[in-house]
Amino acid sequence: MKAILPTCLLGAVALFVVAQNPAGEQPPAGASEKIAAALPAEAYAKPKKARKVLVFSKTGGFRHASIATGKLAFTEMGKKTGAFETVVSDDLGNFEADKLKQFDGVMFLSTTMNPFLPSKAELEKLSEDEKKAAVAAAKEKEGKLRENLMAWIKGGGAFIGIHAATDTFYDWAEYGEMVNGYFDGHPWNAGTQVSIKVEPGQEKHPLVAMFDGQNVDFKEEIYQLKAPYDSSKVHMLLRLDPEKSDMNVKGLKREDKDWGVAWARHWGKGRVFYCSLGHNHDMYWHPKVVRHYLAGIQWALGDYEVEVTK
Repeated sequence: MKAILPTCLLGAVALFVVAQNPAGEQPPAGASEKIAAALPAEAYAKPKKARKVLVFSKTGGFRHASIATGKLAFTEMGKKTGAFETVVSDDLGNFEADKLKQFDGVMFLSTTMNPFLPSKAELEKLSEDEKKAAVAAAKEKEGKLRENLMAWIKGGGAFIGIHAATDTFYDWAEYGEMVNGYFDGHPWNAGTQVSIKVEPGQEKHPLVAMFDGQNVDFKEEIYQLKAPYDSSKVHMLLRLDPEKSDMNVKGLKREDKDWGVAWARHWGKGRVFYCSLGHNHDMYWHPKVVRHYLAGIQWALGDYEVEVTK
């Protein structure tokens, strides 16, 4: 049955798109209805307090078209379930220590390269002298922003990484350790048929219980990760199933066939949830995937108290 959004809600969604995607980025036609139909009606756990999540998607490299769809999906997820409020912003001022205190969670939504430095698009608007000054100022400030973010996570904050969050901060070793690896190509591109399986033995774990122990099959870009990737150091949740996926692809590097897709871990007093799904728009209205996102986010926020062993 097709979900019909009230006229007032459609208007609100339209305003959201204009306000949060000033560069003209927009979800594809019909995305709002599909997202509304896919989202669960309620949260997995009642928030212990009002939660606020910063959705940050600044990019220094490739920029995914699906970022706009993700922004809409996570905003509507928080509203519909009451699990959290989103603040969609790429303002680096939010990573100042005093500003971070207002957030319970920080989501890196397909960030790429170094989002704490000016992007190519930002620099193109400046003269050569202005570029040099802007880059110098940003580099001077960047180190402090990194320190602020890591201290905040270790102090009890929730970090949520979606898709290209592992294609980010290659020169920041502690970030790589926290998120558990760096992007090393995607042998399975956006149009490749893949099958995603629940980690064996985790079929009833609440963060993946929505999959009912069954594989999900679709076309999606799946990442291959390199060091410091180590699936033994995290609570693994989802993997690519090589026995049921299209393996007639180029660029395979992992002889161990260890292609993790989603996991959770503790980091200091904080919690980290990462899921590499999210390249294609339809991931944000896949009923099981969005439920997985919600469960992981609520666990990271400290509201969904389920066992994560790593």
